[in-house]
Order: sequence, then C-alpha cells, then structure tokens
Amino acid sequence: MQDQIALFGNRDSNIKYIRKICDVAIYLRDQKIIIEGEEDKVNKAVNLCTFLLQKSRTNTINKVYIDLISDLIDEDNLDALDDVTQLVGFTYKGKKISCKTYGQARYVNAIKNKPIVFGVGPAGTGKTYLAVALAALAFKNKQIDKIILTRPAIEAGEKLGFLPGDLTAKVDPYLRPLYDALQEMFGMETFNKLIEKGNIEVAPLAYMRGRTLSNAFIILDEAQNTTQEQMKMFLTRMGEESKIVVTGDITQIDLPIGKQSGLSHAIKILQGINDIAIINLTAKDVVRSELVQSIVKAYSEYETKEKKGESDDRK
Repeated sequence: MQDQIALFGNRDSNIKYIRKICDVAIYLRDQKIIIEGEEDKVNKAVNLCTFLLQKSRTNTINKVYIDLISDLIDEDNLDALDDVTQLVGFTYKGKKISCKTYGQARYVNAIKNKPIVFGVGPAGTGKTYLAVALAALAFKNKQIDKIILTRPAIEAGEKLGFLPGDLTAKVDPYLRPLYDALQEMFGMETFNKLIEKGNIEVAPLAYMRGRTLSNAFIILDEAQNTTQEQMKMFLTRMGEESKIVVTGDITQIDLPIGKQSGLSHAIKILQGINDIAIINLTAKDVVRSELVQSIVKAYSEYETKEKKGESDDRK
C-alpha cells in the first residue's frame, strides 16, 4: 500500500500525469491499480507503473522521474537506467551530482567520449552545470591542467558602455553564473587559489583570439550569442589533449538583427563529423523545477505554432 501511495503522489499528481502521457484511464479498486484504454497504451502504462512501483522505495517519484522511465520504455532500454542516473561527481560539500534525464545522460556520455560536444537546449537542462562538474572531475583526476570557461559579452537590451568600471568589471556580470558553478565544485577558497595559479580561467570570448588551448577543458557558454566568425575562431583554438563543450539555446539569441548565430551555423555544418557530438536537450530535460519545465514547453509549443503559421502564410 505504501508503494501505491508513493506512485499516486500528493493528491494523485503522479497518476494524473501518467494518465496524461499514456492516454489511459487509471484508478484504484480494492487496493488494485486498474488501467483501461487502447491495448498499446495500456501496455506502456502497465510497464511504467510496474517499474515505478519497484523503484518507489528507493527513488522519489515525480514528473521528471516518470518522464525518464517513460523515455526509456519508449527506447526499449530500461536496462540503461543505471547508466542514465550515473554519478557525475560531487560538489565541494559532498553533494552528489548525477544525471536526472535520458537527455542529460546522453550529453554526459558524449562529453566523456568525444573531444567536442555541443549541448543545445533550453534553460534548466543542466547544460553548463554538468559540463562544469565534468571539468572539475577531470581536473581533480589530473586528466587536464586547466579549466577555461568563456562567454560572449552580448547583452539583451543594454550596452557594455553603460556599465561602470574597466573591461573586467563590465564583463563580470556575464561570467558570474560560471563563477558560481565552479565555486560550488571547488569551494570559494580553493577556487580563488586555482584562479590565482591560472588553473582556472573565466574570461570573455574575445580573450581567446590568437591562443592555442592545450591540456584544457574548455566550455563556451551562451554560444547562441556568438557570430559565425567568433565560433570558428573559438573551435580552432583547440590544442592537444583538450576537450571543448559548447552550450547554448538557439531560441534565446540576442545578436543584432541580420547577424546569424555562430551556434546555429556550426550545428548545420559540423553534423556528421565523427569526433563531434551534437546533443539536443528539450523541455523533458529541464530539472530546475516542474514549473520551469511547463514554461519551457509552453514557449516551445507556441514558437512551433508561430513558425508553422509563417510557413502556411508563405504558401
């Protein structure tokens, strides 16, 4: 009975969600779960509920976890659950960092196995955080000598000239999320020491020009705001024994009108190169909160309708 309570969730929130994604009727009768609907949909719902019941004592059943198991059932790949929920690393306080979605697991595995990885998707999917966690792990394991995190200093709605201070002070607000992630991995004291020694570098993209970056784990964040020229410049900075992770959200481009995103362009022309992985994350991979997941999904559906409408108008 306790397992059933965990499965159904607070005010039946979990079972309502399972009804929705499987398109079936589910209810409890004489302490038995009854599922009704079309045969293939019922079969999926049965598999989903059975597996969730088995995991209810060791895992928190919520929408994110339900989506994860649902995706693995669709892929006929439930055996990959341990790989999907793999441990990525620890924060300096000892908190475990692990994948929470199928998309995140594909992203982490790509970073581990490919020298260049593009992680493309909406806010809250863990693109930057997981990359920073893997960079910290590689540094702690002495696989690399340096971590380099960079962002283009492109702003939405205001110019750098209006911000006070020298160039470092002006770009600091853009780099702050990267500082925060690194500090969570290393702790403030160690982070500051590594910055002073040059083992960690957080800098605007313009500082990458003319350099060769060897024995480093390099993360380019907010890459949707690079130009084609900047993206080419950045990718060609890669030296020996280095790894590059490029993250961005192509729905959040802040470039001036008429400038094509370097991220969008790179995704088009680099498809099919064996040592480059392009991982697309979606609203299902948003783990920041269920509300954020709903917001991202609503915007995605709206933008899809808008594009379809524009396409229909051209016909």
